[in-house]
Amino acid sequence: MWKNTAKKISIGRMMAAMTSVALLGACTPPTPPAPESMARTTLQTAPADLQLLCANSAAGVAGPNAKVLPTASRQLPDGTFGVDLDAGGKKFSCVVDNNGTVRSVQPAQSG
Repeated sequence: MWKNTAKKISIGRMMAAMTSVALLGACTPPTPPAPESMARTTLQTAPADLQLLCANSAAGVAGPNAKVLPTASRQLPDGTFGVDLDAGGKKFSCVVDNNGTVRSVQPAQSG
């Protein structure tokens, strides 16, 4: 009697394991889009370190205790980067080059 019970448990465990493997095999991750279909390939954004340099420069202009965050960036025709910043509701625009030289920080033009 014990042999039959042990045999049934072993068969049950084996069937459960095979079912689990079959179910996991059916789950495949979605195929990622082709690189040319990705949004980030059409616009070159500023590297994070350059965005932070702009934010630090704008903090001096925005005033004491201003929390400055980059909100957008893009590569400009001359190879520099334009970074849009928000300093507690005040908007700023920064231009920085690849060497980390901040060329300008100005209040953003509304428009």
